[in-house]
Amino acid sequence: MAFCKNCGNQIDNNATFCGHCGAPQETKPPVVDNGGIGWGLLGCCVPIVGLILFLVWKDTKPKTSKAAGMGALISVILSVVWYVLMLALGIGAGLLGM
Repeated sequence: MAFCKNCGNQIDNNATFCGHCGAPQETKPPVVDNGGIGWGLLGCCVPIVGLILFLVWKDTKPKTSKAAGMGALISVILSVVWYVLMLALGIGAGLLGM
């Protein structure tokens, strides 16, 4: 048995209203937090979206926010490595006179 959030009397577990005081009994659906790879992929493809999702979901969906944040972080790291590699190849080609 559940208890009314307003008057404290016992009510049925599935009751939407209290039979004693008439107060609505609001029940929240459970939050799905499976940390799906799709959110990580989205964060990797569009890093700013991954960062925003991480910041929005970090308290309510920690696994999913971690996946989106990790995708964004991996994307940024790969971009930095790519630019450093291209800079090194460009300087090397310039020194060789190509």
